[in-house]
Amino acid sequence: MQEIIKNNRLFKGLSAEDTEYALRFFDAAEQRFRKGAFFKQSEESAPRFGLVLSGSLQVYMDEPDGSRMVMASLGPGVIFAQAMAYLKKKEPVYIVATSEAKVLAMSPDRVCRPSKDPRDAVLSARFTSMLAETTLSMNRRIQVLSKLTIREKLLAFFAEVPGFSEGKTVELTLNREDMAAYLGVNRSALSRELSCLKKEGKIDYYRNSFRLLKDREV
Repeated sequence: MQEIIKNNRLFKGLSAEDTEYALRFFDAAEQRFRKGAFFKQSEESAPRFGLVLSGSLQVYMDEPDGSRMVMASLGPGVIFAQAMAYLKKKEPVYIVATSEAKVLAMSPDRVCRPSKDPRDAVLSARFTSMLAETTLSMNRRIQVLSKLTIREKLLAFFAEVPGFSEGKTVELTLNREDMAAYLGVNRSALSRELSCLKKEGKIDYYRNSFRLLKDREV
């Protein structure tokens, strides 16, 4: 878990002393969640943001017809809810642990009121840069959803998965139901398209493990 903290963009490259200072700056505290427990409920503000240390969580939003949309799947090393915590706005999304999970919960309050210590400016800049990355990530999600066919959505989605390159196997945190909800498609139709891609020799998969076979043809 210490490696997850050290390798996260908020803390990466900091000395042990400066990392301890950063944890105090963000008022960091480890929280444990059982499967099904809420980090944030719908229409609530998020006073703190989190870094997943172990386990997994997902961000959901309910559609007007009662269906559930997966906004994001969160695994170890992922930071989430930073924009909501910074803006302190109530948003119609909820964040749920999909397994036993540990989260480093943090507050962005000192970003808005830094002290004269020069480390505060560095940490504030890192947090602001992270917010900009969140905006880019949302733009990429929009690009995936804008594709017309399920195949195009899938290939755009795979292109955004870290480490998903030819010959390498990645473990997705989304099951088929959640993947379908994330892409905004029918689950059965998604399964058919995945099967087609497998038969064509473009990908291989077993449950949530996926491997890209022909990078250039995809």
